[in-house]
Amino acid sequence: MDTLSSAQRARMQQLLRQRYGTHARGAVAMRHSASAAAAAPAASMHTGGPLPASMVTLPVAPFAVRALGHLTYGATAASFAEFNALGSNDTTRLANFVEWQLDWTNIDDSALDARLTGAGYSTLGKSLTQLWTDHVLGDPDWDVRMRPAWEVQRAAFVRAVHSKRQLRELVVNFWHDHFNVTATEGDAGPVYVHFDRDVLRQHALGNFRTLVEEVARSTAMLYYLDNADNTRAGPNENFARELLELHTLGAEHYLGFADPFQIPPCPEDPAYPSGYCDIDVYETASAFTGWTVKDGHWEFPTDDDGTFVYRQTWHDAGPKFVLGRLLNPEQPALKDGRDILDRLASHPYVARSICTKLIRRFVSDKPDPALVASAAAVFRQHWQASDQIERVLRHILLSPALPGSWGYKRRRPFETMVAAMRALGTDWTLRMGNDKSDEFMWRMDYTGHTPYEWPAPNGYPDTASAWSGSNSHAMTWKMLNWLTETTDAGVPLAPILQTTRANVASWTASNLVDFWCRRLLGYLPTATRRQQLVAFMAQNGSATGYVIADTDTWSANDLKQHYNQQRLRSMVSLILMSPEFLSR
Repeated sequence: MDTLSSAQRARMQQLLRQRYGTHARGAVAMRHSASAAAAAPAASMHTGGPLPASMVTLPVAPFAVRALGHLTYGATAASFAEFNALGSNDTTRLANFVEWQLDWTNIDDSALDARLTGAGYSTLGKSLTQLWTDHVLGDPDWDVRMRPAWEVQRAAFVRAVHSKRQLRELVVNFWHDHFNVTATEGDAGPVYVHFDRDVLRQHALGNFRTLVEEVARSTAMLYYLDNADNTRAGPNENFARELLELHTLGAEHYLGFADPFQIPPCPEDPAYPSGYCDIDVYETASAFTGWTVKDGHWEFPTDDDGTFVYRQTWHDAGPKFVLGRLLNPEQPALKDGRDILDRLASHPYVARSICTKLIRRFVSDKPDPALVASAAAVFRQHWQASDQIERVLRHILLSPALPGSWGYKRRRPFETMVAAMRALGTDWTLRMGNDKSDEFMWRMDYTGHTPYEWPAPNGYPDTASAWSGSNSHAMTWKMLNWLTETTDAGVPLAPILQTTRANVASWTASNLVDFWCRRLLGYLPTATRRQQLVAFMAQNGSATGYVIADTDTWSANDLKQHYNQQRLRSMVSLILMSPEFLSR
């Protein structure tokens, strides 16, 4: 991108007035009209809000609980032992745990791979061209077409519960929300494995500039935001708008239909504008014309393997003025778009936007401005480094803000279910073509948090206020109850009785409550909460004197004991739905 002389500036202003006039918004097609509207409430959700009183008054959990609550999908007996073996004090243990998890390629996850293979996942290893051949060409049945998307959705649970690369799984999930593509949209679904595996997973801890271009070139995103149909003869602004509004600068820096030559410079670096306007969106859309998919288009019927292609004949090769810089006409292939991505990836407000979202995800619903500023400085300083995202995460995760933010994040339904499965020690795997797995996914839909199913481009919200409705709580609790009571082929999904038998010698209400609180929470809750759980388990009996018999029979004599075991399962689900467990 070049700085304009006075004459060039005047000429460019004239060209933009001729091109867009005063009613430019109607000049470009926008099929995903709901996306702009959807982004507005998301922005307000992401600002956070008053924390529920129950979250503010929680007791401070042990350091390992706090650290693992932020850096994993939930603590387990094994992860406590791993964490505590990493040093002689909390600071050392946290630093060593973060380094271990960031070095994810050296963490053996072969057991997870074997688990997925054994569960009937058949598309996760297919190349993009294999996916296209098997699930697009020949107009296959819907079940065949969408199997890749469904496998990625189910595998999200398996990975989150059983992967040893816990931090990487959290980061991948973050990027799925940030670069949201609805998995089950008809065009994206067949190639969703490629988007998940080769784009987001491959670059999750790498370089943001590289990641954002891979997203822009990915078949799933090209279809989802319509850039596959963006040509000079029929421009489409969907991808361009979301690139600026959601993926980089953020809606807070949108200035409407302003004169791009009158936008003031960014205070942090005057070489960049302090925001973007509609003309920046339209010019960006022009820059990405010709970025499309080999999908058997009538002009190129033999190009039909689902891979990315740049069509020079579809590209608007004229001059463009974007984010305060001129793009010269007739640039080499892809350079218009790449120049814009360079401009965005190095912009101070993009650094702030991405770091704010990372801190919101990993630390607090209300990111500390000082931490945002220092993380953004790391982001910009290393914007061309291959390990840029890793560096930024290390800075955030090792800051004093993380262990001091206990209770300022709430688990969303997906995270709650995964954390419960991890804490309960479930060995169950969601399988393909399995009735219980199908029922699990069906029930999960009602919580509103099935992986990668958010219908708008802005991704699932990431604040407690967005998930504080009664439906979200009720449906999540129903899922937890189902999890604690259900068997698959006679084997409990949650081995509550087996675990209790192995660890609790005397089944009094107090002993059972204390064991399961320590097992699921890592500590005992407030005295009031504990007493409520004990009273529920004792059912007006003696909390310390009456011993519940251990039996699974259904005889009349043992019916009371059977109901007590049912109550034990219900008491466990109550702990799982407590503010202590939902907080991190």
